[in-house]
Amino acid sequence: MDAEETLRVTAADGRTLAGASFGPDAGRPVLFVAGAATSKRMAFGLDLLATRNVRLLTMDRAGIGGSTPDPHRTVASTASDYREFLTEVLGEEASRTPVVANSQGSVFALKMAAVGDVHSLTLVSPADEIAHPAIHSMLPAAATALADLAGTAPEKAAEILRGLSAESMEKMVLDNSDDADAAYYRSEPFHTRYRHALDEGFAHHSAGYVRDTMLAMRPWHVDFTAISCPVHILFGVHDRAHSPDHGATLATRIPGASREVLDDAGGALLWTHAAHVFDTAVKPQ
Repeated sequence: MDAEETLRVTAADGRTLAGASFGPDAGRPVLFVAGAATSKRMAFGLDLLATRNVRLLTMDRAGIGGSTPDPHRTVASTASDYREFLTEVLGEEASRTPVVANSQGSVFALKMAAVGDVHSLTLVSPADEIAHPAIHSMLPAAATALADLAGTAPEKAAEILRGLSAESMEKMVLDNSDDADAAYYRSEPFHTRYRHALDEGFAHHSAGYVRDTMLAMRPWHVDFTAISCPVHILFGVHDRAHSPDHGATLATRIPGASREVLDDAGGALLWTHAAHVFDTAVKPQ
């Protein structure tokens, strides 16, 4: 099922938070926190939503798609935006909503969990905190160069990021993917949806993408020890883009987190194994 409804919420400060709803209106809500440079149009498991009775909710982070830019946005304020969006859309049910986060979106979902706004959290191919010493030491200098610049000369790093486009982002993702992942990213209907989400992701002169990435490259300031909800980490063994140790270090930082590495998956796990993601994230009620 690929029914889609556009949502608009007015935040307390007057900003617009744009989102989308996929699947049956009366289905079990699940919040999806998408990865880098992708808008509310990015979704997963659309063909499973009706049979599983899942309503998938997405939101444009500030400066992406239809959401008002916020040049002072932080990890904490982004997590707050998601909470405000969910509360406006779902009311009391917001506190019982499972969250699925992918790639660079994981930092914002982890912050939501740390402040108690998450019922359960499933991190699918989450990007690591590059500024964390253990992760930084595992990566080659070429992989940390831009993140290092973001720490020492943030305006220079931001200027480099502003030079990217939807086209160059797609090329970067494909160039850094396993062959099977790259083939999936080029396949339909995924490719059309991905390009639409990227085009919206670079709206507002790429303000949202630049802010997202600057936040993700620098220290996250997330208190992992404060996370008390169930956290599950899923990785594909062929994923060569998101984490140098397939989330092993990340799992040790989160109290009680479980981690699973699938032998038949790569970085596109969220889409190629959507049923497994739902099995992990959405428990029977």
